Amino acid sequence: MSDELTPYFEEARSWDIDRAAQTVRRERIAWGVAAGAGVCVLALGSALAFMMPLKSVQPYVIRVDNSTGIVDIVPMYAGHAEIGETVARYLLTHYVTVCEGFSFATAERDYEECGAYHTAKRNQDWYGQWNQTNPNSPLNVNRDGSVVRVQVTAVTFFHRSNGLSELAQVRYVKARRSPGGAERLTHWIATIEYAWVTPSNNPKSRQWNPLGWRVTDFHTEAESLADTISTSTGNP
Repeated sequence: MSDELTPYFEEARSWDIDRAAQTVRRERIAWGVAAGAGVCVLALGSALAFMMPLKSVQPYVIRVDNSTGIVDIVPMYAGHAEIGETVARYLLTHYVTVCEGFSFATAERDYEECGAYHTAKRNQDWYGQWNQTNPNSPLNVNRDGSVVRVQVTAVTFFHRSNGLSELAQVRYVKARRSPGGAERLTHWIATIEYAWVTPSNNPKSRQWNPLGWRVTDFHTEAESLADTISTSTGNP
C-alpha cells in the first residue's frame, strides 16, 4: 500500500466510526424519548384516576305530587350516609306505616308494637287516642270494617344541636277503603321527635325495638285543604 493512500484510508475509517457512533447516539435518544413518553402516559393515567372521584356526578330525582303539587327530592342512599340516619329512616318509615294504618285483623298487635317505640308520655297520648271513649279512635272511625293503608313518600331530617334528640318530617299517603267502597287517598305530613335511649328490659318490647329508638313527640296534619275537608267529613 502506498504511503500516500494511508492517510486517505485512515480518514475513511474514521468516517465509518463516526457514522456508527452517530447511529448509536440516535438509538439512545429514540429510546430515551420513548421512555419519557411512557412515563408521561403513566403519570397522566394516574392523575386521571385520582381526579375521577372529584368529578363524580350525583343525580337527584325531583318528585312532584300530582294531588298537592308539593315538590321534594327523593332520598337516595349511596353507602355514604351515617348508619344512625339510615336506621332512623327505616324506623320512621316503619313506625308511620304501622301506627298510622289500621286493620281490625292486626289492630291489637299493631297497637302493642307502636307502644314499644314510645316514651311513657307518648304512650299516654297513644292510649287516649285509641280509647273507645274517644269518638276519633281508630276503633270507632273504622267500625264499619274499613282498612287504612299507609305509603311513606319522603323522610326529611332536621338535626338538633343539643344531641339529645332528633327531629324528622315524614310525608305519607293514607289509602282508606271501606267494605265494598272505593279507596280514598289523603296526603299527610308528620313531624316526629325521637331519641336513642337504653332498650327496654321487656322481652316483648325488645323484639320490636332492640335498639332503644323512642318517639318523644308526634304531630301530624293534612297537607292540603282538600285532605282536611275529606277528614272532617269522616272520610280519612
